[in-house]
Amino acid sequence: MTDTTVAPFSGERVLLKVSGEALMGEGQYGVDAPTVDRIAADIARVYRDGHQVCLVVGGGNIFRGLTAAARGMDRAQGDYAGMLATVINALMVQNALERENVPTRVMSAIAMSAIAEPYIRRRAVRHMEKGRVVIFAAGTGNPFFTTDTAAALRAAEMECTCLFKGTQVDGVYSADPRKDPAAERYERLTYLEVLSRDLNVMDAAAISLARENHLPIVVFNIHEAGAFSRVMRGEGKFTRIEVAG
Repeated sequence: MTDTTVAPFSGERVLLKVSGEALMGEGQYGVDAPTVDRIAADIARVYRDGHQVCLVVGGGNIFRGLTAAARGMDRAQGDYAGMLATVINALMVQNALERENVPTRVMSAIAMSAIAEPYIRRRAVRHMEKGRVVIFAAGTGNPFFTTDTAAALRAAEMECTCLFKGTQVDGVYSADPRKDPAAERYERLTYLEVLSRDLNVMDAAAISLARENHLPIVVFNIHEAGAFSRVMRGEGKFTRIEVAG
């Protein structure tokens, strides 16, 4: 299949969702420093191209509330622990971005004033207007919601023109291409197609929220060096999810 090519996403405010797994690199747990540095360098390129950038960071590389609940832990408690894991990741990404000379702010949906600002929508917008990259941590601040839903929520609140999701593969497939070589890759999908086909890209709440706010979602492989900046230029392989048209 040929690379997808579309008009570049120029002069826009965008949100990048970085999963916790993306920060592991080739490891099975925790944070791989060279991987975080590579992702930060890619974000810095997009920032220097004149875009306003904000991030939502997951925590699955450290703790998953849903997995803990399956083992008998209270689901709400597990989700709160997972939110704390996202704060650790946010601080790691912040440090890597600042080594790239990119000004940043971490804003947490759970108050922890010693290390992060509380999330206030208008303050977050002002930070981006002043040229800072804002990293949203602790998900939505509520249990039973994923960081994918947090990404869709924050993108809508920030009035972003697009939500970018960096994943382990170069788009949305009919099945996991790492397990099924016959899996079909999609270049464009509608929100309803994602929901009706039960495609495993984001949870239903996130897709529905994006649909209600006419927020396009772009899914790409964050493990390829420079992938985010290429996709922002409309180059490379990715899947775009939006309204029919």
